[in-house]
Amino acid sequence: MRVTLWGTRGSLPSPGPETTQYGGNTSCVEVRAADGSLLVLDAGTGIRRLGDAIAGEVQRVDLLLTHLHMDHIQGLGFFAPLFLPETEVHIWGPSSTTLDLRTRLSRYLSPPLFPVRLRDLPRQPTFHDVVSLGAFRIGPFEIQAELVCHPGPTVGYRVDADGVSLAYLPDHEPALGLDAFPRDRDYVPGLGLAQDVDLLIHDTTYAAEEYARHVGWGHSSLDQALAFAGAAGAKRLVTFHHDPSHGDEELERLFSDATSASLPVQLLRGREGASFEVSGVTS
Repeated sequence: MRVTLWGTRGSLPSPGPETTQYGGNTSCVEVRAADGSLLVLDAGTGIRRLGDAIAGEVQRVDLLLTHLHMDHIQGLGFFAPLFLPETEVHIWGPSSTTLDLRTRLSRYLSPPLFPVRLRDLPRQPTFHDVVSLGAFRIGPFEIQAELVCHPGPTVGYRVDADGVSLAYLPDHEPALGLDAFPRDRDYVPGLGLAQDVDLLIHDTTYAAEEYARHVGWGHSSLDQALAFAGAAGAKRLVTFHHDPSHGDEELERLFSDATSASLPVQLLRGREGASFEVSGVTS
C-alpha cells in the first residue's frame, strides 16, 4: 500500500511563500493498493491536482469523506473525474440524524456556493452512508469507519490491504474530557481504528500551549497525537491538518522539539506531495 498526501492543511487553504514546504492545500490523501486500486480520503483543495493526475486513468473512484466541513469538501467541485461520464464515482461518508449524505453534499454543490448542481453532473455519483455500514469492503481494501471526537458528524477510517494497515483521523480531539488521557483507554475515541496500525495520519493542529485556548474545537496538539499513537501501538505517525497560521518554520520547530525527546512512535513530516510506502516493518 502506498499513501500520497495531496493536501495536509487544516481549516483553510494557506498558499504563500511561508508554506512552500508543507503546502497550503487542505485535506486529501491518495491510497493505492499493490494492484493499483485507488481510494481517495477527503476532498479538500488538494483533490483538484489529484483529479487532474488520474483523469482518464481510472474507471472507478471511491472517495471517503470524514465529514462535511468546507476544508474537507471544498475541492469536490473541481475534481475532474466527476465531470467524466465514463468514470464511476462512489462517495462514502457520514449522514446526519436528519439528512442523508447526498442531500448534505447538494447544499455545497449548488448556488450560491457553487455554480454547478449535483444533479447536473454528466454521471451521478453513488452515495454510501458509512456510519450505518461500520465495516465494508472496496476491492482489496477492508475499511472500518467509526465516529470520532469532532463537531460533525465526523468519522475516522481504518484501511487494511496488502497485509498492512492505515488509520486516518485528520480531525480528532481524543483528549476532550479525559483527565487521564491517554490512560483512560476505554474512553478514548478512535483508539480501536488505530490499534497496531502500520501508518497513522492524525490531527496535529496545535502546539501544546495553543490547545489550552481551543479545548472543545475538535482538534489535537502534536503531543496529544503522539500520546494517542503510543496508546494505540501505531508504528508510524504522520503529522496532519496543520493550522493555517503555522508556516514552514513553525512546523519545523514543532517537529524538531517533538523529535528531540524519546517518542513512542516514529514521527513523519506530513508535507504536501509526500509519499509513504506502508509496510509492517519500521525503519
